[in-house]
Amino acid sequence: MKHYVVKRNNGTNDFFGGFFDDFFRPTLYNMDSSAMKTDVKENENDYTLDVEMPGYNKEDISVQYENGYLSVSAKREEKEENGKYLRKERSVSCSRTYYVGEVEEEQIKAKFENGVLSLVIPKEVEKLPEKHTITIA
Repeated sequence: MKHYVVKRNNGTNDFFGGFFDDFFRPTLYNMDSSAMKTDVKENENDYTLDVEMPGYNKEDISVQYENGYLSVSAKREEKEENGKYLRKERSVSCSRTYYVGEVEEEQIKAKFENGVLSLVIPKEVEKLPEKHTITIA
């Protein structure tokens, strides 16, 4: 993720710069960003994502990492209730995908408490170019 802050913002840490546009851009599976509101905090070695997931239990939530994308989804059982809904805005499932870059999957940590899923994602390790000697024929 670190590389995208610099690349997309021309070296600035402007919150409204391109990094956050790319990070939060809607995907095919995530067109409504009002669900699962997310705060992103940068620390020295990692980023913390706090994802609001009210009404879900820990067992309802799934987090997957694949090819630089972190996907969070949740689904709860729909309860049968007496009465007729006049308006229903709370969904039984939701999902959101974040681009986090190439990171060590084993180092991603997740904790769910009080309706907030906290994800700690390590920053991408900057790889220095290896020096190669070219043999002249």
